[in-house]
Amino acid sequence: MSRKSALEASASALAQPDVGAAPLHVGQIAGAIGDSSSTESLERLKQATQQIKNIENAKVLSRAINAVHNNEFELAQKLALKLLKKDQMLGLAWHILAIAREKLGDYGSSLRAYDAALKLLVDHGSVAGDLGRLAFRMNMPEFAVGFFAHFRVAQPQNIEAANNLACALRELNREAEAIEVLKEALAAHPESPALWNTLGTAVCNMGDPTGSIVFFDEALRLEPSYSKAWHNRAFAKTDMGDIEGAIADIDHALKRPDSLADEAIMRFARSTMYLSLGRLEEGWKAYEGRLSPHLAEAPNFHIPGTLWSDQDLKGKSLFVCAEQGLGDEVMLAGMLPDILDQLGPDGSLTLSVERRLVPLFQRSFPNIEVTLHRTFQYEGRVYRAAPEIEDWERFDYWAPLGAFLGSLRGSLEAFPKAVSYLKPDPDRVAHWKAELDKLGPSPKVGLLWKSLKLNAERARQFSPFEAWRPVLETPGVRFVNLQYGDCDEEIAHAKEAFGIEICQLPGIDLKQDLDDVTALCASVDLIVGFSNATTNLAGATGAPIWLLTSPGAWTQLGSGYYPWYPQARVFSPATMGDWNPAIAEIAAALREKAAKFA
Repeated sequence: MSRKSALEASASALAQPDVGAAPLHVGQIAGAIGDSSSTESLERLKQATQQIKNIENAKVLSRAINAVHNNEFELAQKLALKLLKKDQMLGLAWHILAIAREKLGDYGSSLRAYDAALKLLVDHGSVAGDLGRLAFRMNMPEFAVGFFAHFRVAQPQNIEAANNLACALRELNREAEAIEVLKEALAAHPESPALWNTLGTAVCNMGDPTGSIVFFDEALRLEPSYSKAWHNRAFAKTDMGDIEGAIADIDHALKRPDSLADEAIMRFARSTMYLSLGRLEEGWKAYEGRLSPHLAEAPNFHIPGTLWSDQDLKGKSLFVCAEQGLGDEVMLAGMLPDILDQLGPDGSLTLSVERRLVPLFQRSFPNIEVTLHRTFQYEGRVYRAAPEIEDWERFDYWAPLGAFLGSLRGSLEAFPKAVSYLKPDPDRVAHWKAELDKLGPSPKVGLLWKSLKLNAERARQFSPFEAWRPVLETPGVRFVNLQYGDCDEEIAHAKEAFGIEICQLPGIDLKQDLDDVTALCASVDLIVGFSNATTNLAGATGAPIWLLTSPGAWTQLGSGYYPWYPQARVFSPATMGDWNPAIAEIAAALREKAAKFA
């Protein structure tokens, strides 16, 4: 893709309706470094201004640069526009306008201004760097890679250029390439804590948390108060199952966070650590940080009215919006019967869910008004609204669904001992049971092995497909594909390399038709796999599920089981990435189960 077409594609990605929200997860902190308005950047602009022959233009440019330095971005924008009105070919004015609009939060306009500057300026390496950072901030690493590579070619010894290119490569699951970039940069700049920190994140993403700590420790040796490295070391310790050690490191990180965004990530991370230790009271309280406006992935709810904050709900009219990813919507829906109890017979509940869940939830909760929510992305932020609600004044309160966690799930004892709150279509269950019967008398095991959303950090939470071989070779079992998304390659590999056929049932869309997927989940004898949207749908129907989870998964809430779905059996490795022992345990248990059918 050419630089121009990449720019056009990234600009079109600024506003994306109905993108669907991803679940919030604890992330590492090692993003693009540098700042378009840093002292170093502005000094380069000043030097370029000195080359301007038009003295009057040079004076206005200098005033605009000083305005950026003083955080007077409206003034900087005004001065840049004044110059561009006179001469639209003035590349420096476009660059200053881009910086001002980026700082004002107008990312779309900033992107276009950077593009104009990139076309007009001869020395455009720094502009490419600024463009790359903006694309990275807007969660478009595929575009950021090209701009950062351009920046690095222009300034091969620049630490920022190497670090940022490595970060973008890492986000595209190209960790090996990222490590090569960082090795070269560290040979020239071994004193850079940022480069060591980024190297640690790439190694951790490759499933080696123990090895990554060596690099975080080197970053901290060079800069003992480097909060990002403290946070990332905590991240690695979590992967190693050392949650207490992770909390100690997060507390260090929170002493001097570099930004409000970093602080929001750290506090959210600490909340999940509390929860993974079973410290539910403080964990749920801290978990409110998932909605921080400084957390880039946090949804901004476009919902009018009074936000519920523990008021008595008896006899009230309440609107609840499901939140985070689709699996979270299903998992947290287990609280809906409790919320209805709080409202009482004179109260009313309206619930908005992801559009694919509407038929299923309408059948499952006939005493709840179910509507859809719409999630869209604009300039790198996620927004959620309920477009089909016209009369908002009829509601006394509104709340995101997770707001009830502290009051309704404050202890393990508060979770139901059995769950079956989603009701699949009985006719479709009968249909799928008949289809499964055609496969013979062997137990039918639904299989899932990944999530649809697999960025660099999330991918490490799922084993390679090859690791499933011991499970797939279990004699006397018929495996049924429940994995949504593109999985043809894995299914073909199972047949060619293992001699195992994973049955794909005809007439079902495993990604879009979630009502029918739920009926199929209720029809198989067992579901095995990682936690994703489908395993949550299965668990919510009361279907038997075996979950392969990351070590110390916070959703276990410090228990040895899965409180959300008490019928679930949990298998976990001791350390993230060491999947083979846990999968061998699943294989042994499945052989034992299959033998009982013989």
